[in-house]
Amino acid sequence: MIWKAFMHRRERSYYERDNNRLIRPFDWGLSFVADHINGDDPRTILREHAKKVLQASDEFYALPAIDDYRLSGDQLTWTSAVKTSSIENNIARARFFPARSKNGRPPHRAVVVLPQWNAQPQSHVEACRIFNLIGISALRLTLPYHQERRPAELERADHLVSPNVGRTIESFRQGVLDTRAAVRWLKNEGYERIGILGTSIGSCISFLAFAHDPDIVAGTFNHVSGYVADVAWNGISTRHVRQGFGNHLTLDELREYWSPISPVPFIPKLRTMGSRPMRFISARYDLTFPVELSHEVIAEVKRHDLPLDVIWLPCGHYTTAELPWKAIDAWKIATFHRKHL
Repeated sequence: MIWKAFMHRRERSYYERDNNRLIRPFDWGLSFVADHINGDDPRTILREHAKKVLQASDEFYALPAIDDYRLSGDQLTWTSAVKTSSIENNIARARFFPARSKNGRPPHRAVVVLPQWNAQPQSHVEACRIFNLIGISALRLTLPYHQERRPAELERADHLVSPNVGRTIESFRQGVLDTRAAVRWLKNEGYERIGILGTSIGSCISFLAFAHDPDIVAGTFNHVSGYVADVAWNGISTRHVRQGFGNHLTLDELREYWSPISPVPFIPKLRTMGSRPMRFISARYDLTFPVELSHEVIAEVKRHDLPLDVIWLPCGHYTTAELPWKAIDAWKIATFHRKHL
């Protein structure tokens, strides 16, 4: 109990460092999910949209042809498959960390890396270099509305998760399609075995990509939860998002509307895609992805008898970035991919 209290204090202190969170106004965001609205009840539109996606998610997350990949130095760019109102955000970006050839044979293993929400440019770069040390190339994706993709009017990547219900759906879909595009580029470059690493919100997006892209053969998911709505509603890092929703809808309603961008509905789908190993890494004192939500999604994966192993770290969400936890985390990620790729 003393350690738990200590960790929770540290988690809250890290959360309180950022004082630029804004409470954005609530919006149904129907134009982001429907072409024709015609004054229909927004709840009906979002409910029907969720139902349609869950029945045909392969279409929703289908990646069209991409013909403008461009690698300049270590910077890979291409036009995102989802066109948004933010010009900057429509250019997908990734940083490439190629592993060295061994015995004259080019590396054949690679991992697509998705950092956390509001990640800085150096976030997960160390992880990519660790992959290189064990002979695995890495491609670090810039999430929608992050870094060069962030519009000038934003200080934070607010459009990725916000009280705008429809825009959040569009943003997650864009993240998934950008991830699949990164996988396709690696395949085109000759990589035969491709894994994925996602952290926090990157964990959710990478899981959705994993559930829709058979070219991803193994996945590590750093901080896990089953429903985006529950994290937004109950996590400390999304308190401002929760405040933006106000009393316009309930958690149950939001969980239904955001089910197409949540892992749990797609867990049964994994059984149809062959045996692909997964590792979930969770923190026992997480206040951002509340620990009971992690337990629930772990139990659901196990209920479907999928190849999963689970690592529990005795820290929290933010404190995973501290020593010794970040070293243990990196080791558990690296050894998993070294074994399965």
